[in-house]
Amino acid sequence: MNLGARSSDDPAAQPLRSDAERNRARIVDAARTVFRRDGLHASMASVAREAGVGIATLFRRFPTKEELVAAVFADRMDAYVDAVGVALDDPDPWRGLAGFIETACAMQAADYGFADVLTMTFPTAKALEERRDQAYEGVVQLIDRAKAAGRLREDFSPEDLVLVHMATAGVVNATGDAAPDAWKRVVALMLQSFEAPARGPLPDPPEPRALYKAMLRASQACSASPEPGKKD
Repeated sequence: MNLGARSSDDPAAQPLRSDAERNRARIVDAARTVFRRDGLHASMASVAREAGVGIATLFRRFPTKEELVAAVFADRMDAYVDAVGVALDDPDPWRGLAGFIETACAMQAADYGFADVLTMTFPTAKALEERRDQAYEGVVQLIDRAKAAGRLREDFSPEDLVLVHMATAGVVNATGDAAPDAWKRVVALMLQSFEAPARGPLPDPPEPRALYKAMLRASQACSASPEPGKKD
């Protein structure tokens, strides 16, 4: 199922001189490397060093960290949305939902930066957040279908998926290359706990507004970067 058009972030859409375009591509490639390795708490200065450009050059092209994050992870968010579409096309509702969760968590395990992206929100990155919203709408359908099939516990909430991403990000960051597959066991444990019939009631899920606040606070914490001319 196609869940909408691919994202196109404004900085990438503007025509650039060839040297400016080369600098932009170099910065995005460097940021992809740094964020994948170190997560979104990596500084803008570390991205500039990886790219071999000055910090002022980086800030001219990407005045905020959110803009850089949007450029780097547009394709990853597209792949995330595509994974929802694949799950919706599965005739088995539970297999579709479980497969999507496993795929999304594998994407987090492969990229520390994307592990962070799925636990944060970036209000000024409009295209990125629009794609996230498209994924959310599809996930709600997945949840409803799995419940209707009697395979998913009735008290499972869309907010629980955000908690899954937060838990996976925590395990991935804590275990690193010392136990790189530990996240698979955690995800399997969670999936088994989601299946119907439920063994017992759950506490209430967090309110969407409270979860958004937590995700926003996390993104603001990682967006603090040195200004041009300052050391990180």
